[in-house]
Parts: sequence; C-alpha cells; structure tokens
Amino acid sequence: MGTVGTELHEITAERLAADGQRYTTNRKAIVGILGSCDRPLTLAELLAEGKGALAQSSVYRNLVVLEAAGVVRKVVATDEFARYELAEELTRHHHHLLCVECGAVEDFTLPEQVEKSVNSALETAAQRYGFRGVHHRLDLVGTCSRCA
Repeated sequence: MGTVGTELHEITAERLAADGQRYTTNRKAIVGILGSCDRPLTLAELLAEGKGALAQSSVYRNLVVLEAAGVVRKVVATDEFARYELAEELTRHHHHLLCVECGAVEDFTLPEQVEKSVNSALETAAQRYGFRGVHHRLDLVGTCSRCA
C-alpha cells in the first residue's frame, strides 16, 4: 500500500525542502488530487479535479517543481498529452496500460509471483549487458476496451 494522508504530505514537504522549495497551498492541492486518483492525470484532468481553484499556468509550473523534487512523475503516453502521477515510492509499484487510439493510461499491478519473475528476467538481462538496474517500469501498449 502506498503513502496516504498526513504521511504523504510530510514526505512531500521534506522532499520539497531538500530541493529548496516550499510546500504551498497549490502544491498541496495537486498532491492531494494525484493521491486520490487511481491513474495518471493530464493537465486538463488535474484542472477539472481542482474544480476551478487552480490556474493552468500555476499547475504546470508546480508540476515541474514537484517532478524535480521527486514527488511527481511524468508519464508519456501515446498521445500528445503528458500525464502525471505521484512518484512510485509514495504509492505502490505498478505498471501502465497505454491505449494507442485514445491515449488513455490505466495503472495495473501484476501478481506477486509474476512480478518476481519479471524482476528476475530483467536482472538477468541487465547482468548480461553489464548494466546495474535500480527499478523497472512496464508499459503495455495496445487498445483499451473502449476503443477495441
């Protein structure tokens, strides 16, 4: 299970302070929105979830700051819109389904045994090439159920 509530905001404040940034009201709102959603959001979706309380230019600037501090991660999908989610260390390990038709991005997790097999295969591949892996990301690209 990921970090939630007060703990999420405390960790975010610490990461921002370490990056020389303050944890402003708008940044708290963005982190709260991303923490309450079960998938990465586009800028437009973030603004809609903010119910008019956030300005587009402010959200974009704050996402850049939050990303630099390691709080938010940008997910590049198959369309022209980047999506944003909380950094994996603040949530849980997961992967993404990316639709090539509509650009939708959905989170999914693998059963523990499958995840272990994926990790093992990736470690073997990394060793073969003299690469030292830290973690992995898996994006499954295809067509979502709405577009199929």
